[in-house]
Amino acid sequence: MSLSDKAGFRLRSFPVLAGVLLLTALGGCQVRPLYSDGPTGSTATALASIEISEAENRVEQEVRNALIFLTSGGKGEPVNPQYHLALNVSHRTMGVLYDNTDDDDDDDDDPGAGRIVVKADYNLTKAATGETVKAGYRTAVALVDFPQQEFAKVRAVRDGENRAAKELAEIISADIAAALGR
Repeated sequence: MSLSDKAGFRLRSFPVLAGVLLLTALGGCQVRPLYSDGPTGSTATALASIEISEAENRVEQEVRNALIFLTSGGKGEPVNPQYHLALNVSHRTMGVLYDNTDDDDDDDDDPGAGRIVVKADYNLTKAATGETVKAGYRTAVALVDFPQQEFAKVRAVRDGENRAAKELAEIISADIAAALGR
């Protein structure tokens, strides 16, 4: 075998060798669905056995209700909970765009749009031992328009709080499911 034949063999075998090494490296990776064990598997069972702390305000109650629905699959709270979720929710409404036009005689700038920020601290513990399984801090934001009519403005804020609460519950539910699926 001549020197040029050996060099050609090396160049042709390089892609094969690189492919084998890549497949070997990827063999160690594990990607699996969150609910790989199905809707009645261990992750779903663990989620359905979570007790959620009582709410202290309306927005926290919205988050709690959505979490109960998401974790139990619509079946309600567990009779014998295996886990306890301590939930502390706060919310804030803020105007971000101000209308400087002088439609009326008062000198106030009225916000024309705003956002609702809902934040939650949560701590999932095992009911029997009190051991923390997952703890975290999450935030959800809903954008709102503030109309001139006062009742419509109140309703827009409430709808924004509800949307942000539902989104926050979905984020927390995914965090918890990932922790319980390990």
